[in-house]
Amino acid sequence: MLKLLGRGVAIIGGIALLAAMVGVIWLDSLFEEGGVRHVASLTQELGATRVMVIVAHPDDEQLVAGLMVAAKAEGAEMGLITATRGEAGMQMPKVVQQRHLGIIRTAEALKNGYALGVDAHEVWPMPDGALERDVPFLTLAGDIARAFHRFEPDLVVTFWPESGATGHRDHMRIGLAAQHAVRQFKSIHVYQGPKHIAYTLMPRGIMQSLGGERGDFVAENQPDPTHSMPSNADAKLRGWDLHASQRDYVEAVYQVPANVLYSFFDKEFYFVEEVR
Repeated sequence: MLKLLGRGVAIIGGIALLAAMVGVIWLDSLFEEGGVRHVASLTQELGATRVMVIVAHPDDEQLVAGLMVAAKAEGAEMGLITATRGEAGMQMPKVVQQRHLGIIRTAEALKNGYALGVDAHEVWPMPDGALERDVPFLTLAGDIARAFHRFEPDLVVTFWPESGATGHRDHMRIGLAAQHAVRQFKSIHVYQGPKHIAYTLMPRGIMQSLGGERGDFVAENQPDPTHSMPSNADAKLRGWDLHASQRDYVEAVYQVPANVLYSFFDKEFYFVEEVR
């Protein structure tokens, strides 16, 4: 009887283990994209030596930290524009009175930019949550174009304008303005403008399966990625520590600790557009 009971327990345990393995394989598949060219480094693949990342908020650079770390290791010059101070954000956890949040998040952005190897970092005082409503589009695009003249990037990294990686309106607006600034760039001296734009994208499987309505919106409104490259979990985990006011964001949104998420979300996906 005991032998039979033990055999039954072993069978149940084996079934549970198999189910867990299938679950892990299924979950891992949600973070993949088919038909993508996987490269060790996107900047190396494109021959980029001067990279400018253009985002809306402090902590947005976390999405492309793998690209930034790899580029810096290759000797690329790195510029970062953070268009707002993140003053309208939610604190996770609360670290300061809300009226001072923009000051704290500016410092967090500068600290993480430094840790990622950024050579020139500008945090602009544009209104968090209101780029589309309160900032004339051509003003925003013009400010970005002037930043190109200051830094002279050959690769611009930003959000896809129609999805913004998360569906955030600020992400979409800054992506559209950066795209316009690149495509309409007018040279006034030797520098001819960026050669490529790389738009950061999200894996559609996880967005459609676990992202709700916003995830469906993102998946339906982004293009097929052209490239993927390894993420950098260590840099991203360090980044959330430096962004202390947003440290618990990943767990709050995805319901798992950041180190667990990045064990599956181990690639960054990009749509690359050649401009000139």
